[in-house]
Amino acid sequence: MNSRGTGEPVVWLHGFTQTRHSAPEFLASLSQTNRVLTLDLPGHGDAADVAADLSGSAPLVLEAVEPESFHLAGYSFGGRVALHVALHSPERVRRLVLVSATRGLVDPEERATRRRRDEELADHLLAVGTETFLDEWLRQPLFSGSYDHDRVHRSRDAAGLAASLRLAGTGTQEFLGPRLGELTMPVLLLVGERDEKFRREGEDLLRGLPDARLEVIPGAGHALPLEAPERCAEVVNEFLSE
Repeated sequence: MNSRGTGEPVVWLHGFTQTRHSAPEFLASLSQTNRVLTLDLPGHGDAADVAADLSGSAPLVLEAVEPESFHLAGYSFGGRVALHVALHSPERVRRLVLVSATRGLVDPEERATRRRRDEELADHLLAVGTETFLDEWLRQPLFSGSYDHDRVHRSRDAAGLAASLRLAGTGTQEFLGPRLGELTMPVLLLVGERDEKFRREGEDLLRGLPDARLEVIPGAGHALPLEAPERCAEVVNEFLSE
């Protein structure tokens, strides 16, 4: 685990294919007023050989974090892990920040279809290798505006990333909508203006959480910590300082 800055402890959980070093501009801004703790999630970076589903990732994160209580923030895949961490041990999470995150898929058939797609994607990743896969992954419309950002800090272990897709892809995730009421800590939901799918998901999360607010970053898409690092960090810092 890496630590930078001083102040209130904030645990940051990265997105799929990223590492604890990803989004350096965002992390630098966040650490100006906080002690930012980052770690590699299962299947990524130095934890590439760690295989865990979302429920199994939660205790691994909690074991790695030194402070008894902390603020927790996660982006996309990391946001889904953060939801599981907060549900596993809500007493340890002071405030929760979910960036471009989701409750999961409500329809069982849609989840099954997504699981099959992620299995096929994992097979494809192993067949073509990480560099080609990253080219393809980052050229998706979801990441338009962030393709050239932070390429150097991506995870390169094909087996680890494939295991993450198989074990912790969105299709494997239990739909968490009915459990959102358990999260009584203040929650910040961050989405990009151009990310229509996750804006709708943010609105659904907002309705289910007891103490939450939704912030939309103008002009940004899905990859907020890469596309608008300073603005994203500014909003998070304001929320954590309340």
